[in-house]
Amino acid sequence: MKYYIIAGEASGDLHGSHLIQQLHLLDAHAHIRCWGGEMMEAAGATLVKHYRELAFMGFAEVILNLPTILNNIKFCKKDIASYQPDVLVLIDYPGFNLRIAEWAKKQGIKVVYYIAPQVWAWKENRVKKMRLCIDKMLCILPFEKDYFKNKWDWEVEYVGHPLVEVIEESRKSFVKNQGNNLVIALLPGSRKQEISKKLPVMLEVSRAFPEFRFVVAKAPGQEDEFYATFLAPYTNVDSVRNDTYNLLMQSKAALVTSGTATLETALFAVPEVVCYKGSNISYQIAKRLVKVKYISLVNLIMDKLVVTELIQQDMNTVNLIKELQELLYNIDRKQQLQQDYADLKKILSAGGNASVKAAESIYAFLTSAPMVK
Repeated sequence: MKYYIIAGEASGDLHGSHLIQQLHLLDAHAHIRCWGGEMMEAAGATLVKHYRELAFMGFAEVILNLPTILNNIKFCKKDIASYQPDVLVLIDYPGFNLRIAEWAKKQGIKVVYYIAPQVWAWKENRVKKMRLCIDKMLCILPFEKDYFKNKWDWEVEYVGHPLVEVIEESRKSFVKNQGNNLVIALLPGSRKQEISKKLPVMLEVSRAFPEFRFVVAKAPGQEDEFYATFLAPYTNVDSVRNDTYNLLMQSKAALVTSGTATLETALFAVPEVVCYKGSNISYQIAKRLVKVKYISLVNLIMDKLVVTELIQQDMNTVNLIKELQELLYNIDRKQQLQQDYADLKKILSAGGNASVKAAESIYAFLTSAPMVK
């Protein structure tokens, strides 16, 4: 069968690659075309467009890049129509993917959404349209199944969180570095806009901890030259590329941009401070629209403040130094954090192997339901 898969971010490329591997195991005749990155391509898909050409964050940034976004949508529709897939699989990235879903449904294409848009946080009005244009919704957060059922009378499927299996695989292959293990990980995000806002503040913290080696995890979609100016003034700062998980396994603590990375860091049991700083316009708009208590997935899933969140003006060097000292030297804080991390992992593991379950669900859906044109 023919699959068309769209992921618009680095995390989507990761989860999409595991989904593609499982689809190939189930369907020996699978042909897969995708928007994503190197990992999805390596897993056996034909890459149409890289996610780095799609990644625009924040309200102001989206408006500035609107012509590019609209051209991408137009090209995507044309490419799907030419390919004529048996199913369109959309991975997160709702601003783009929900537009494609609505169009694809009108064309008679089956639509599966893997990793639900976070409508429980904001833009709840999207759900009415989602129900009409999405044939099967696969969720990865445990509270989403009840949210969609109880509030919207929509039966969705919870498949577990794909990061659990990804991180367990990484742990098995990890070889501990015998050198300096006094490491602080800096995860400033994947998009240029967010890196430019947060990385300079994170780097300044290194001056207060000369005994530690600070290591920046470079985003796969950004060039080395982009980071060079930021890193140049600091003597105890290094960087890695495509090695974030090994970095986390060696780290005593981490400063992490809000998003999937906060959950990855927690599943590696690394004490972390969650950081967010955007353009003032984007932040002011988001503050009025977002309805959740926390910005970190760790805190949202646990429904309590497990990891400290420093947002906008609060994300400054003084506060980061203070929080990092707590994570490194406060024994009670460290013990409580490890207990909370263990509880988090238990919750996310209850759904099973997400990539396997998602692939099985998609394949069963295709082989049991006739195509409606």
